[in-house]
Amino acid sequence: FSVIYFYLVVPAVTPKTNLAIFIATFTILFVLWRLGYQAFLMQVIPPVNLAIIGSNKFSDNLVSELKKNPGSAYSPALIFSDPTKLDDLVVAISGHKIKTIVVCDNFGESDRMENALFSCLPYNVDFYNYPDFYEMVTGKIPVEAIGQNWFLENLKEGQKNTYHRVKRVLDVILACLIFVATLPLWFLIGIAIKSTSRGPVFFRQVRVGKNEKEYVMIKFRTMRITDNDGAPTEKKDRRITGVGRFLRGSRLDEIPQVLNILRGEMSFIGPRPERPEIITELERNIPFYKTRLLIKPGLTGWDQISGSYHSPSMSDTMEKLQHDLYYLKHRSFSLDLSIALKTIATVLFHEGR
Repeated sequence: FSVIYFYLVVPAVTPKTNLAIFIATFTILFVLWRLGYQAFLMQVIPPVNLAIIGSNKFSDNLVSELKKNPGSAYSPALIFSDPTKLDDLVVAISGHKIKTIVVCDNFGESDRMENALFSCLPYNVDFYNYPDFYEMVTGKIPVEAIGQNWFLENLKEGQKNTYHRVKRVLDVILACLIFVATLPLWFLIGIAIKSTSRGPVFFRQVRVGKNEKEYVMIKFRTMRITDNDGAPTEKKDRRITGVGRFLRGSRLDEIPQVLNILRGEMSFIGPRPERPEIITELERNIPFYKTRLLIKPGLTGWDQISGSYHSPSMSDTMEKLQHDLYYLKHRSFSLDLSIALKTIATVLFHEGR
């Protein structure tokens, strides 16, 4: 934004060639600095040795996530799987130079476990339970490891009233600006859609919004209507037209949803909306799925900037819910701004799906 401002608006910066050279030089140096700094950190600063208490699906998930994300700075140095040796926990963590302990299983011996962990306090060790540590290093909530108490303890809805009111005002202002600014594109996109495939310009479908209220979502049509069974979109879906692929990659197909935002059915930031029949099926198979309906769905969200393509499979849907619950817990203006900026990067690098 500052580059655009100084390059196009401020007349005092002359000649413009100097500014263009500065922009190019700065960009190259900045990228080299980032790469060098990350390499320096990985080489100079050793990872924190981590002890995982328990050997089960939770510990397996945690180890898998740490392997996928070496930048988390944690290295699993000890997996404590023998409950009969809890009294030797101090010796074990001292021998492995453990700095952090994550409890994935108390082996059914809560009192004995607490005593063992308490004896580790003099060794300057950080303690976490599995859900909290998993959330911290992944940006996801482990749905399989939480219960109703988690929602009661973490969702402070009464404290979000001001946030929701201000967010609604910002949604309306931004939606109006985008609608006016992009209106010429609507006609061009409409012509491109009509000239390359048969069917309407707009795609309308019933979705479920806040508090399970249904509404009609509107987008630019990106799929053929012939031989289309209405199944959820998959990666490299053959039903997507050439124009549709461009619209999806650039996220231009989402523009008409500013009308849904103006009507109060959606927000710019939030979980992506689903169809009623899909929600009914998912609620039967995935615990707490409907809790994502406590807030308005959004054009983009925490899951959309995760960098992963999520298919309609049950495992991918579970991961989407983990991201949605993280946003539900941590939603704030700073997190919304982060999501918005990363969404812009996604659009610029044509990474939409």
